[in-house]
Amino acid sequence: MNKSSLDNSQNLKDRYYTRNVFGISSVEFTWGLGLPVVIESTFLQLFIKSLGASSLVIGLIPTFFFIGSSIFALFSSYFTSRLEFKRTAVVLLHLFSGLSLLFFGVFLYLFSTVDYLLVVFFISYGIFSLSLGMTLPVWLNYLVDILSDEKSVSGIAFMLIAQNCAKFVGSMVIVKIVDKYSFSVESSSLVFIAVGALFSIGSLFFMITKEVPAAVPEKNDSRQTFLVHTLESFRHLIKNRNFLLFLAGDFEFYIIVTVISFYANYATTFCGINPAIASGVFVACIYSGAICANFLLGSLGWLDLKKKYIFSKCVSFSAILLLITFQDQWAFFVTSFLLGLSRGTRMVSMAPATKRLSGLADSTSYFAIAPLVTLPIASGMPIVAGLFLDRFSHLGGDSYRIVFGSCAFLIVITLFFILKTDFSGNHRVDSTFNQI
Repeated sequence: MNKSSLDNSQNLKDRYYTRNVFGISSVEFTWGLGLPVVIESTFLQLFIKSLGASSLVIGLIPTFFFIGSSIFALFSSYFTSRLEFKRTAVVLLHLFSGLSLLFFGVFLYLFSTVDYLLVVFFISYGIFSLSLGMTLPVWLNYLVDILSDEKSVSGIAFMLIAQNCAKFVGSMVIVKIVDKYSFSVESSSLVFIAVGALFSIGSLFFMITKEVPAAVPEKNDSRQTFLVHTLESFRHLIKNRNFLLFLAGDFEFYIIVTVISFYANYATTFCGINPAIASGVFVACIYSGAICANFLLGSLGWLDLKKKYIFSKCVSFSAILLLITFQDQWAFFVTSFLLGLSRGTRMVSMAPATKRLSGLADSTSYFAIAPLVTLPIASGMPIVAGLFLDRFSHLGGDSYRIVFGSCAFLIVITLFFILKTDFSGNHRVDSTFNQI
């Protein structure tokens, strides 16, 4: 690649830095207001439990999401791989995700007395997961594409601060709604309608952002079939041993999702925590921790990428130990904050790390293939945890503590793989696919 062309491209991206950060932050602020309802949500756990769901069914929530974000991401990766400019695709994919939730909210409002609400919920949530799964790889690549390499971490950090501040506000609204209306179908339907509308409107803020042409466009055969494109993408990733080590270390993300999927029910059932507190304040504490991580490790640039991941695992391990040891309300607040600190660290680091370790200018294929590689763990962990909790329900709170303890042990294992990963960006892949 011509160094002068690369420098000019990076300088042009820096020229639009403020505009692009404002655009993506506006999107994420609007989406952040509704995310506490549908993503890693204690509200969602308690809502479907009020409809009669078992622990196994509750465990299907993250499973549905991970399946959607793994399998269907391949299609969006393929169809957008031919596009030099991807803003329109990002807008449309986000918009469709919002409309799927809006549909569920309207259905819930009009047909609140039907007996198959759980079935309708999972169909709607499955569609949402599918469409959001198609969105994620294109969105993540878009973020690191419109920001220069030097400023990508800080730009994404500002975006996540906006998102998490909005999540904090949204979670506080949920506290008020649940405290006043509990989980009535009517009030819940209005919540889903509001979330769907926010997501749909927020998608349009991407139109503010500005794309910059690639310094040297990568070779891309427009006649390549979906199967060939997918196999070539998969082959390139599998040959990247350094990235595979990173993926093994990143399993912490799915471990923490499993903990978050069940700890609210543990708190309300066995520790005497008010459901309104669990559905709102827990989430607010998570987002407070994430905001701290976004600001300190993102905007201020504390720690390099490798140390960020090591820090994340130490914090996650401490949070789970606290969860196992204490059952008081304050312990759940601190645990939630620490889980948010860990999650926020990972979120601000994952996209730049994937971009760097892939060795590609357009890393959409990596963002699409990586979740598919990790799918067995991502989808299996919540299901296994739910089955265990149902099977050993006679153990009471101890069944949850066994699950949480197992998660802590797995986090220690992921630390080993991160220590083995080379984050320098100098690791090359022996492949001709989309090489720079």
